[in-house]
Amino acid sequence: MKKFEEKTYQTETIYTGKIVQLDVDSVTLPDGHTSKRELIRHPGAVAVIATTQEGKLVLVEQYRKAMEKSIVEIPAGKLEPGEEPKACAMRELEEETGYTTEDLELVTSFYTSPGFADELVYVYFTDHIKPMDIQPDGDEDEFVEVMELTLDEAVQLEKDQRIHDAKTAYALLYLQLKQK
Repeated sequence: MKKFEEKTYQTETIYTGKIVQLDVDSVTLPDGHTSKRELIRHPGAVAVIATTQEGKLVLVEQYRKAMEKSIVEIPAGKLEPGEEPKACAMRELEEETGYTTEDLELVTSFYTSPGFADELVYVYFTDHIKPMDIQPDGDEDEFVEVMELTLDEAVQLEKDQRIHDAKTAYALLYLQLKQK
């Protein structure tokens, strides 16, 4: 057994939904004791840091039920079964913003909440976007407004807590460091 590894000896699936699954794992701890772990299983997601030729960051504003408010975010979305992250990033950029690109660069990936969820987000960057000839239909249950902001304007939204999520905060930090 690895130094901190917990061995699962039983998994009970409590809920399976459209986006997540909730499991309760019974585990043996490194010291031999047992415990329970409540885990959210998520298929993973992508996020896109996209800037215009003028250097403006493309963002979307949408209502987030879990927070009971609208926030401003970089375009992002859930991976479909078997979908490659880069293809998903392109799809989400197009669906949410009406922009496309031929140049997506993987920046990093990170776990959103490793204490209880396995969601892994892949973050891509592009500064070569162009408007699509035909605007795509977005998801039928998703209502977004596209915004193009300077980095300073976006940082102000973060201070005002209108940008209030980790992936977008990461994007702002990434762009600030890129300018140096």
